[in-house]
Amino acid sequence: MADDVDFADARIEKELASALAARVIYSGESAHECECGEVISEGRRLAVPGVQECIACAEQAALKVRGVRRG
Repeated sequence: MADDVDFADARIEKELASALAARVIYSGESAHECECGEVISEGRRLAVPGVQECIACAEQAALKVRGVRRG
């Protein structure tokens, strides 16, 4: 018989799978400038090969995926 812990575990597994499926996987050449006009730092370009967004835009996109609105 399933209990609350089993239900919680199943929900966590589902949310993790959803988050992993929604993540952006970059490939190719990194951009030097984001669409918003912000310069993408060399450190970020090296850490995330193929990156196309600045940190602020990437964070905003992640919040949208999670359904969180930022004031």
